[in-house]
Amino acid sequence: MQQRTLAKPVSVTGVGLHSGERVALTLYPAAENSGIAFRRNDLSGEQAEVIALNPYLINDTRLSSTVVTERGVRVGTIEHIMSALAAYGIDNVLIELNAPEIPIMDGSSLPFIYLLQDAGIVNQKAEKRFLRILKPVEVKETGKWVRFSPYNGFKLSLTIEFDHPVFNRSHPTFEIDFAGASYIDEIARARTFGFMQEVEMMRAHGLGLGGNLNNAVVIDDHDVLNPEGLRYPDEFVRHKILDAIGDLYIVGAPIIGAFEGYKSGHAINNALLRAVLADEGSHEWVTFPHNEGLPDAFHALPKAA
Repeated sequence: MQQRTLAKPVSVTGVGLHSGERVALTLYPAAENSGIAFRRNDLSGEQAEVIALNPYLINDTRLSSTVVTERGVRVGTIEHIMSALAAYGIDNVLIELNAPEIPIMDGSSLPFIYLLQDAGIVNQKAEKRFLRILKPVEVKETGKWVRFSPYNGFKLSLTIEFDHPVFNRSHPTFEIDFAGASYIDEIARARTFGFMQEVEMMRAHGLGLGGNLNNAVVIDDHDVLNPEGLRYPDEFVRHKILDAIGDLYIVGAPIIGAFEGYKSGHAINNALLRAVLADEGSHEWVTFPHNEGLPDAFHALPKAA
């Protein structure tokens, strides 16, 4: 299977969820083997240099996955656009923005899916690399855990737990195997969510300034405040799956394996990636020339032009 990039540049504007700032975002095609990278065009000098993404740059996981470089350059809330890039198997792209945060759009990854569809996808000459899990790797923290296990495909299973009546009406566990399921149908529309009391607390600390009912599911003491309700009956756990897909794609390649999580979040997802990379016996990098032996989950990637 070959590497992929965009057929043409494509742009969008929106608002940062936490900063509340207006953001202009442009995605550019990138050369093979260059990976996923960011550039802040509102900065100058060394701070405006291209940032090649890797798991060790995720240095702030308060409410999102945020790149923080040694020079203090920040690119926040990257998980939704990363999730969309994973869905399309994009290997090489330059993401340019004029603010410290990716725009939240509608709180899901669907607007970024539309953006990629508008740009078009093209194959490149170099072979696509995959990270194959060879043995179980687990990270545990108080009251939560995540795990990778060997699996000839890409499958995720995640359980959430909140002591709230809204969540008692929603199934807490969701599993998806991409050999037989569509990311766009099952995951892309699921929005980020938060509690009204947490929103007020975040704003007091300078976070969540761009959040509203148009870009998040907001929950009060008893129910969902959004007039349209939920997009899926179990939208909350599906969004956590969306986040996990984006967090895991920060490794820069599709993962051949099964991911399981209980009350997972951005910090522990990133810790799992780092644990895998730190254990040479836990994984291998593989390619599939002529698609021979390629797991079914990756045959289902949307076709390139």
